[in-house]
Amino acid sequence: MSEESLPDTARPERADALPEYAERVLEVAELIPPGRVMTYGDVAEWLEEGGPRQVGRVMALYGGAVPWWRVVRADGVLLPGHELRALEHYRAEATPLKEASRAAEGHLPRLDMRRARWDGGGRAQGHT
Repeated sequence: MSEESLPDTARPERADALPEYAERVLEVAELIPPGRVMTYGDVAEWLEEGGPRQVGRVMALYGGAVPWWRVVRADGVLLPGHELRALEHYRAEATPLKEASRAAEGHLPRLDMRRARWDGGGRAQGHT
């Protein structure tokens, strides 16, 4: 997936500039309180632009400097390849988890989306 798959506002004007859409996605990630999560689709809906894939792409390319573990898949499965790092953060922040069954691959828990999901309530004044 290339930057061409991002919304028009996501394309940088300069090669070294962070795309405007990416800045907005990262700002939302930073607003999510410890112990809570938003799905990729929640972030896109909150921004009223793009979709889950575009948000996921932004997080994959630029999300390392923000609390990336708080932007998640809607099914609560931990980010493949980053499960253990994310799990450390979830446990440190007391993010609600569902313990894995013994039949679950790798015996990794999932996020308890019903309890952990943040709806953006109390979001910052003046957010666009």
